[in-house]
Amino acid sequence: MLSKRILVLNLGSTSTKIAIFENTIPIIKESILHEVETIKQFKHTMDQLELRTNVLLDFLEKKGISIDKFDCIIARGGNCKPLSSGIYKICEEMLDDIKSERTGVHPAGIGCKIAYELGQMYNIPAIIADPPINDEFINLAKYSGIKEIERISSFHATNHKAISRKYSELIGIKYEDLNLIIVHMGGGISVVVHCKGRMIDGNNALDGDGPFSAERAGSVPVGDLIKMCYSGKYTMQEMLKKVTGNGGLMSYLGTSSGLQAEEMIKNGDEYALEVYEAMAYQVSKEIGSAATVLKGKADAIIFTGNMAYSKLLTDFIKDRVRWIARIVDMPGEDEMQSLAESAYRFLMGEETTKVY
Repeated sequence: MLSKRILVLNLGSTSTKIAIFENTIPIIKESILHEVETIKQFKHTMDQLELRTNVLLDFLEKKGISIDKFDCIIARGGNCKPLSSGIYKICEEMLDDIKSERTGVHPAGIGCKIAYELGQMYNIPAIIADPPINDEFINLAKYSGIKEIERISSFHATNHKAISRKYSELIGIKYEDLNLIIVHMGGGISVVVHCKGRMIDGNNALDGDGPFSAERAGSVPVGDLIKMCYSGKYTMQEMLKKVTGNGGLMSYLGTSSGLQAEEMIKNGDEYALEVYEAMAYQVSKEIGSAATVLKGKADAIIFTGNMAYSKLLTDFIKDRVRWIARIVDMPGEDEMQSLAESAYRFLMGEETTKVY
């Protein structure tokens, strides 16, 4: 049987991650970093399309790889309309929804556009899998308290699904038979309730609610936020940046790096220590809230994401939530591997695409 060659794209705020897989085995992985000042030159996220496309094409050219040799291109999903988990072909309607920014803005949407255009040009399937705007919420979780605003699921769905599958394989129990609280801690923090194979509730980790994180504000006092918006001191874009990008650790400590925050703590900065513990405190509260959704019947609490490598941070949290359920450390994230595995299942006919 001929092997399948898969191109995986995962675009972040200041990075373009590219991977090439033969079946599910990584052949090449690269994370190309972009200067913050370069990214700041673009008023709108999608304006980076040409820059990011050229980065990809230059990378492939240097590696001597022709695009027409790929069997599939898969991109991390962008902020389109809410979808259930699964695999979707990228289409014009999806790209229009991403461009509208109705459900938020993330550079991953650029990756979808690149994958689609290359797919059209070279007649290669272009797909996404387990998109971040995921629609597995129960109806009760969608109420916000204001009729015109519906709570949406906006979080690290790709890694959540990957970790849940990996954990279920490790313990030999089907994902569909487990109740899990999975805590992804990175630039954003998402605490999500996995009930019998579905992500039924969780905080909006992009620009909504939940604990503050490295660069996101999370839940803030609504009245005070509204007053800031109408103070005349800030534009809408500046306020959005306060919520996503300049919130959390960045707002309090001037850095979005957990490593730098911990270095400040090691050097005796008591304020940095209190801020760090406050972040853990808010994560703990969110886990407690998630436990009530499962009526206390959680099989495990799983820590994942790159900030889950921090023993200081996880110990703060564990001290408050260990009574709820077994705690499992699965730090880091491998969205590229998860995306490649989804693409391979698609190519082998093991999983069909859903209709957008």
